[in-house]
Amino acid sequence: MGCGTSKILPEPPKDVHLDLVKKVEPYTGCKNDIYKHFIKDGGDAIKSGFPSPPRQTNPCSTARMEQPEPRKNRVAKYRAKFDPRVTAKYDIKALIGRGSFSRVVRVEHKATKQPYAIKMIETKYREGREVCESELCVLRRVRHTNIIQLIEVFETQERVYMVMELATGGELFDRIIAKGSFTERDATRVLQMVLDGVKYLHTLGITHRDLKPENLLYYHPGMDSKIMITDFGLASARKKGDDCLMKTTCGTPEYIAPEILVRKPYTNSVDMWALGVISYILLSGTMPFEDDNRTRLYRQILKGKYSYSGEPWPSVSNLAKDFIDRLLTVDPSDRMTALQALKHPWVVSMAASSSMKNLHRSISQNLLKRASSRCQSTKSAQSTRSSRSTKSNKSRRVRERELRELNLRYQQQYNG
Repeated sequence: MGCGTSKILPEPPKDVHLDLVKKVEPYTGCKNDIYKHFIKDGGDAIKSGFPSPPRQTNPCSTARMEQPEPRKNRVAKYRAKFDPRVTAKYDIKALIGRGSFSRVVRVEHKATKQPYAIKMIETKYREGREVCESELCVLRRVRHTNIIQLIEVFETQERVYMVMELATGGELFDRIIAKGSFTERDATRVLQMVLDGVKYLHTLGITHRDLKPENLLYYHPGMDSKIMITDFGLASARKKGDDCLMKTTCGTPEYIAPEILVRKPYTNSVDMWALGVISYILLSGTMPFEDDNRTRLYRQILKGKYSYSGEPWPSVSNLAKDFIDRLLTVDPSDRMTALQALKHPWVVSMAASSSMKNLHRSISQNLLKRASSRCQSTKSAQSTRSSRSTKSNKSRRVRERELRELNLRYQQQYNG
């Protein structure tokens, strides 16, 4: 089927493996029951294999604190929920994440002692099944060193268990903050790995649709660890003969491409826009587009309005800025593809001309400042939520009307 004026994505090369993972002992009375993307817990992204840090509590906030449930009891509680086929093969070690429809636990293969993560999904919920179905459709087809790997799947009448690689090295920016130095050469090494994974996905007709730093994990804590792309809950997989254009409005606001905001059919170039945002943050610790007001944020994105002011931009090479500019291009037809990005002089040269400039101090300060600001905003929002409840419906209608008007205005400009 044709795609209008946009290009048809290439068919997978002959050496690409498809349908690598099969269902293991499926429950005969339950078909296509499957799950949601990597887990959110209280607003914090928790990836399989990366335990969340201990929560800090204020001893003055309450006279008596409830004692946490002993770890052994928690593990036993979740172990009891697992199908005997799973526990016969894996030892359940610890709960490391939770979501509305799912739990993620760290496990160990009994025979090999290899650690894995198992995502247990409650399939009785329609929302969980739909997103899970999308993710499994993607993960069954992929095998790449920079993409989280699905190992096997168990199904029962009410639950699905996804056995996955365990990424223990933490999120990309946590590692940058912890390091003593970070140069453009370090940035290009990271981006090469991510671009390799994205190029592979696009070759298969898969668009991630939610690329962001939280979904880029280090495989292990070592200095030589690879980066892995995770969280395929919003991914779209094109099958042979499908129209290559997508229409669903989805993603994380700061990373959404302009063509999604104006509700135009779009292609996998939306992933390249997100990589432009990631590259900008990677070199500065700041966001190219950021505003607490969603309408103003979208206006910035639709205009492609960002700047290279403030630290450490004076120390960043023009070649790096050119790389970002070629990704943060409002017209998707002018945006670099993953293959073109891999061949960009800044990536090919590994930023040799500026590799000695240490950007770490400015980047880490900006990242920590932003994290602190967002934490304060969250606390403020929680403290005023009850007082705003009576006004919420009215303000939501106002925001929706503003966004519709904004979309209409920019869609008219976009279409010339």
